Amino acid sequence: MPSYYPPVGFHFRVIFEGIGGTTSTDALFQEVSGLTMELEEETIIAGGENRFKFKVPKRGNYPDLVLKRGLLVDTGLIQWVTDAILSLEIQPVNILVQLLNEQGSPLQTYQVVNAWPKKWSVSDFNAEESRLVIETMDLAYQYFTLVGGAS
Repeated sequence: MPSYYPPVGFHFRVIFEGIGGTTSTDALFQEVSGLTMELEEETIIAGGENRFKFKVPKRGNYPDLVLKRGLLVDTGLIQWVTDAILSLEIQPVNILVQLLNEQGSPLQTYQVVNAWPKKWSVSDFNAEESRLVIETMDLAYQYFTLVGGAS
């Protein structure tokens, strides 16, 4: 009988470090995507070598972090987003995305470094559907690291 089971992807929390006025509901999201790292490459064509092109690594690349949740009104997090987009008061913060175990303790923590709001949107309103209103935040960031279990 196996003693290890892979963790589930629906038990997680998001912690914004350094944003005033945030509440416990600001850590609750429906979906987190963009925890991806890839290596950019440059292609070099060498004279006299016609069989292939050389590919050399350049630098790491990290796509935007995308957070989705049911619409919350008047929170410190929303104020941070609107200050950045409407007033250009960009205040980068670190974000912890924690994958949790059955007891709610962190199994793995991803620290997203210097994130700032790039886009905020609300799902469409439609009188023919009975769905929650979802807000989506796209955050640019420099990089992320794995910091282990507990933060």
